[in-house]
Amino acid sequence: MSATTEPAPTVARPPAGPAPGAGAPGPRPTTRRRPRAGKVALSVLGLALSLVWVFPVYWMVLSAVTPNARLRATPPSFLPMDFTLANFSGVIADSGFLGALRMSLMITGITIVLVLAFAFLAALAISRWRFRGRASFVLAVLFIQMLPAEGLFIAQYKMLSSFGETAPVLGLNSVLGISILYTAMLVPFTIWMLRGFVAGVPAELEEAGMVDGLSRTKAFLRITFPLLAPGLVASGVYAFLQAWNEFTTALVILPSESSQSLPVWLRSFLSASANRGIDWAEVMAASTLIAVPVIVFFLFVQGRMTSGLVAGAVKG
Repeated sequence: MSATTEPAPTVARPPAGPAPGAGAPGPRPTTRRRPRAGKVALSVLGLALSLVWVFPVYWMVLSAVTPNARLRATPPSFLPMDFTLANFSGVIADSGFLGALRMSLMITGITIVLVLAFAFLAALAISRWRFRGRASFVLAVLFIQMLPAEGLFIAQYKMLSSFGETAPVLGLNSVLGISILYTAMLVPFTIWMLRGFVAGVPAELEEAGMVDGLSRTKAFLRITFPLLAPGLVASGVYAFLQAWNEFTTALVILPSESSQSLPVWLRSFLSASANRGIDWAEVMAASTLIAVPVIVFFLFVQGRMTSGLVAGAVKG
């Protein structure tokens, strides 16, 4: 008998693939995000520029609280030494400071009111109505803004001088006269600022209020005007800074010592000190006092101004 051979059982082999540990994807290593060298360089550059910008203000305040003798010492000290408020007392005791402060406050207040009134009405007309000559008016506003202020000094002086012969309230050394000049100088740019804010508020909001029974005037005052308040604040800050710090026009239009604004008074304060030597500590104290109203006003309206500037850049 012949022996029968049974077939060997077939064993299932695993599919061919990479050997274990050879090229098999493992867990990804955790990598920390490192700041890029470019960002670090920009941060360092921004910090350096900030220090360069802040240092003059710091030096002004430091010099204002330092005695003049200590201020002239060499080498200079960059830290507060011999703190004193006598410099501020000397400035306030000066006969012309309070008068110049009153003059600047009145000029700035009148200028802000006139600029916002005229510029706001002009921005409404440009943005909401289509009328003949609208494009020409917009171009004229832009061209007027390009004119240098120094080229108008002679005409402005002669104009106010002639006004003063019949109406002294509009002549040289008058609050209203120089306020009108400041208004004419600031209105063109303020129109462009407010035009963006007005265009960003849809006219359909007023129409919806009119559908609900409001008149056009009440719809504007109750709906549109509150939305434009941040833009008015931002424009008011611009007008305040320009009118408060303006020097060249005030130097020409306000020649009398009793009618000087603060920047012009500060110049005369230097001239009066020339004979006995310039007291730089008092000069810095006067500069600090002039800057205080600007800082207080800016801090008061900072939130409104920031939202207004952002809102004016968006239309829709």
